[in-house]
Amino acid sequence: MKQKLTFILALSLFATAAFAQKNKRSSDKKGPLIGLHFNLADFNAPTGIKDPATGKVYSKLKDMDKGFSLSFWKGLGSRLDLSIKANAMFRDYRAISYGRTGRTEVGLELEPALNLRLFPEAALFNPFLTAGIGGGIYTGNMGAYVPAGLGLQVNFNNYTYLFLQGQYKWALTKKVLGDNLFYSFGVAQNVGREKVKVVAPPPPPPPPADRDGDGIIDSEDKCPDVKGLASLQGCPDRDGDGITDADDKCPDVAGLARYQGCPIPDTDKDGINDEEDKCPTVPGLARYNGCPIPDTDGDGVNDEEDKCINEKGPASNFGCPVISEEIIKRVNLAAKNVFFSTGSSKLLAKSFPKLNDVVTILNENPSYKVQIDGHTDSQGADDKNQTLSEARAASVKTYLVSKGIDESRLSSTGYGETKPVADNKTAAGRAKNRRVEMTLRNY
Repeated sequence: MKQKLTFILALSLFATAAFAQKNKRSSDKKGPLIGLHFNLADFNAPTGIKDPATGKVYSKLKDMDKGFSLSFWKGLGSRLDLSIKANAMFRDYRAISYGRTGRTEVGLELEPALNLRLFPEAALFNPFLTAGIGGGIYTGNMGAYVPAGLGLQVNFNNYTYLFLQGQYKWALTKKVLGDNLFYSFGVAQNVGREKVKVVAPPPPPPPPADRDGDGIIDSEDKCPDVKGLASLQGCPDRDGDGITDADDKCPDVAGLARYQGCPIPDTDKDGINDEEDKCPTVPGLARYNGCPIPDTDGDGVNDEEDKCINEKGPASNFGCPVISEEIIKRVNLAAKNVFFSTGSSKLLAKSFPKLNDVVTILNENPSYKVQIDGHTDSQGADDKNQTLSEARAASVKTYLVSKGIDESRLSSTGYGETKPVADNKTAAGRAKNRRVEMTLRNY
């Protein structure tokens, strides 16, 4: 039997070499296939194979165990397939453990395997190597084995297949199933959809003498597939700007003759063309006609960020002049000399001299503004302290307005006890926290 299988496989290899190139069918992967197989198992041959001294003994066909299989095949690649077989084998399995009983029993097996083919799927004859893992139930006992061997696939136009296989099965559970040579012959049918090969359309008929129909024969037409002008030897004016492509320095963008077919340039790349740009060499903004944001007073702070566009000042003061330290000290001194009746927002008369100095400063500097902030100590309820701080700041503002200062130049806010500058646990600290602060600015 072994010699016959060897002969068949050798013949298959020869036949495949002859027919593989003739089969022009281009199917990359197999299946899916469903197959039915007839099986033979020789449990005597492994004894001689493992121990040559006993002599090689191959069972005759009539003495081999028989069975059949249902199989599923699916291609994993152009030369690699997955197969899953469900085997039913008839044998006296009890003889392995208990001696021959003369009773034929059914062994049910499940055997997944990988099959590596010599040629792509389209070959008519295709030898392959197979290896997998199997397991089954044999007279109530579980067994496992490793099958490996050779096979031959005969492919009839990717629809019907014949399979011949010869395997050696190594038993992993010796007391349940012994080693054996396993032979299989089967037929499988493709149950999936066959991929339709895309056939390229036949080449178009020879083109006419004037393919683009522009009145210029192809032998004289430099652009025979695009309608063009006789003056350009059949080539077009692609951008349609009235300037032929031969003379157009921007043939794909409509332009003007005075710019040799190109659009109006934008020298500074600010998105405003030079004919509308009052500053064509300096990037600018459309709202300034292509010029940069102006800096009217030339202090380096542009007018959109400069709060004093007609007076020079640093960026740190929003482009406004810096107020002198002397004036700031006079305003701070006035704030420290603001006094109120106890627990009240009523200004005491001793506050007026210094507040009048603030009035003088504001009259001399019409651009100056004052922020007035009221603060209290932590004595008493929070909400009452908040109300009191707001009222005291407002009292100072009211006094300044009464002296002729425009209310729009003044703002007041109360912070209650939330911003202490000293420890509220001491009398001295609380006295410092009961205060009015005035901040002078010119923007």
